[in-house]
Parts: sequence; structure tokens; C-alpha cells
Amino acid sequence: MQIGAERMCMQSPSVEQFVDAVKQTAIANKRWDGTTPLNLYVSNESHRATHGGAGCVKSITNYAPVIKAVLRAKEQGFSDVVYLDSVHKKYVEEVSACNIFLVKGDVISTPSTVGTILEGITRKSIIEITRDLGYKVEERLVVVDELMEADEVFTTGTAVTVASVGSITYNGQRVEYKTGDELVSQKLYKRLVGIQVGKIEDKYNWVVEIH
Repeated sequence: MQIGAERMCMQSPSVEQFVDAVKQTAIANKRWDGTTPLNLYVSNESHRATHGGAGCVKSITNYAPVIKAVLRAKEQGFSDVVYLDSVHKKYVEEVSACNIFLVKGDVISTPSTVGTILEGITRKSIIEITRDLGYKVEERLVVVDELMEADEVFTTGTAVTVASVGSITYNGQRVEYKTGDELVSQKLYKRLVGIQVGKIEDKYNWVVEIH
């Protein structure tokens, strides 16, 4: 929030104000839990951000441009949209409001943050947890074809936490991925949530208790 506010020439809330707001939000949403696999659509027409813009900060400018694309995708039965880079139109960037990861063998890859991708906090947390669990993690340019050949795909974000992807459709081709509790994404989800709720030791010093 502070990085985004600075980029947008706005005054940012203090750490204390932000933490208090998160506490109130968590309490208000205590009853909600669980996610279902996402069915994503890769867009060739719409782009979320361009180099030199504000794609790397959490700003309304990143959400307003995708509203039409998301509504169009949902009308066709999809959960959300995967956006490609605006220059080459072949490198995966992110989903409308979350980062994306792919699993191939024992390697987990995610698009590198090169000025057009939000460096999400959940993304950062999952990368740390993933490495601690012994997986190799690569932050790099990811070609869209790699998504279609992956063993597993998942997204991360404040709202979705860690969400498995059930299918991705690109240029008329639909690829379905395995689902279930044995997925890497589910292991990461359980580990992250376990830390958040105090069932797993927080060795990262991430947690703030809500009383």
C-alpha cells in the first residue's frame, strides 16, 4: 500500500492504521472459507498493464481496465482471465487480481515482476514456503504455451489465498488439470492457512494476532 501510494502521489496509511483495518476486515469475514478450482481464459485482446505504467503497484488503475474482459469471460462460463504481455503477446503476466504459478515436475515457475506485474504479498509468501518445502522456484518469463503443458497451475492473492486452476482455454484449446488434496497448491494452501490461524509455527514473523 505504501509503495502504491507513493507511485500514485497519495498519502499512505500508517502501518498501525493498515493493520487495524485488516483486523476489522478479518473479523467481519470470519465465516467465509474454501475455494473451488478456477476455469481461466487467456486473452489475446485485453492487456492489464504496459511498461512504464503502474502495473507493478496496487492501484485501481490495474483493476478498472480488466472489468470488461472479466465480464465477457464470465458470460462464457469462465472464472477469470489470464493476461499476456502487451508487446510480444506471448508471455504470461497475471490473472485479473492474482498472480499465477505453474508446476512442471519438481519445478514451480511464476512470471517475474518486470514492472507490469504486481509483486503480491501472498505471491512472496508462497515462494518462501515453496522453497522451504524443497521445491525449486523460478521467477522468469513464462511463455503461454508452458501453461498448456503444465502438470498443475494455481493462483495466489489476498482474496483467493491459493486457488487451484481446473482448466485454461487458449485459442480455442482447453486444457484440464488434475485436482484434489494431493496437489502442490493444496499443500501450500494448507501450510499458509495453518500459519495464519496459528496451527503451524510462524517462523517468518508474518502473523499479527487478532483479539
